[in-house]
Amino acid sequence: MKVDASMLTQNPSEAASAAADLERCGLDGVYTFEGQHDPFLPLAVASENTEKLELITAIAVAFARNPMILANLGYDLNLMSKGRFILGLGSQIKPHIERRYSMPWSKPAARMREMVQAMRAIWASWSTGERLDFQGDFYTHTMMTPVFNPGPNPYGNPRVFIAAIGRLMTEVAGEVGDGILLHPLNTPGFVAEHTLPALQLGWEKSGRKREDFEISCQFMVATGETEEEFESAKALVRNQIAFYGSTPAYKPVLDHCGWGDLQPTLRDLSKEGKWQAMGGLISDEMLHTIGVIGTPEEVAAEIRDRRSDNVDRVSPTMYMTNNDLLAKVARMIRDGQ
Repeated sequence: MKVDASMLTQNPSEAASAAADLERCGLDGVYTFEGQHDPFLPLAVASENTEKLELITAIAVAFARNPMILANLGYDLNLMSKGRFILGLGSQIKPHIERRYSMPWSKPAARMREMVQAMRAIWASWSTGERLDFQGDFYTHTMMTPVFNPGPNPYGNPRVFIAAIGRLMTEVAGEVGDGILLHPLNTPGFVAEHTLPALQLGWEKSGRKREDFEISCQFMVATGETEEEFESAKALVRNQIAFYGSTPAYKPVLDHCGWGDLQPTLRDLSKEGKWQAMGGLISDEMLHTIGVIGTPEEVAAEIRDRRSDNVDRVSPTMYMTNNDLLAKVARMIRDGQ
């Protein structure tokens, strides 16, 4: 099992030391997300300052871009990292795509399927020199002149992981992706009863098997070396669960656990900007069911138990800048101590 960690930087140049430090700590992968900063630039910097660490966008917003741009980014980052890049894509939600990115929104699962298929068609054209002729419902790519063709990538094409919660997007991940990024708002029961059956449908559509695919699961972790650090981490996890729970697209997880009625309340509070009040609605039961809470030893044991045989790589998101503690937890997860 692989253990990954997030790389939070305020300046892409900081990724040089941050990624190198995580590699020294023994992590297998590092991921960025599309938040306050671009997710690709830090990984470009990290690729020049690491040797083994896998570099992952988790996630880059797919529908803020088009297949050609993503094909170029994926090609170049896999080239720079010598085959260590994983292109993790997520759909985001309609208000962000339309109002933050000023891009079209429609049928997200079908659009994601076609986006990945279009990227693969572009990469195939570069690899073989054959005429580019992709014509779909959302994207059309029929022009590729030699001056814009970088040729075959010596390290191959990057793997593509798709973030998913809902059944349709999860099925698409199984059909056209190389892996899935499970949202941190998850429970073992939801993964077993909803995620895995949808992935199986996708694998059957593409004629693949479980061993052809990688499942990555992120966990919201609250731990610490002091009581003050532990309590602060728990408060952060409560707030994060509330933030995710306010999003209608993530309601299926709350429904599965019997907390679906809370989602509209969280949504309304988020619209009013009452973020602290939202966190106060997350009960201890919710905190411990969705989050992973305890001492470093307890956290490592629970992550191992939750992953069972269903998950290939885990990401303990610890909401703190303490790489020594993260490395300790990672070693205990991997070694089963």
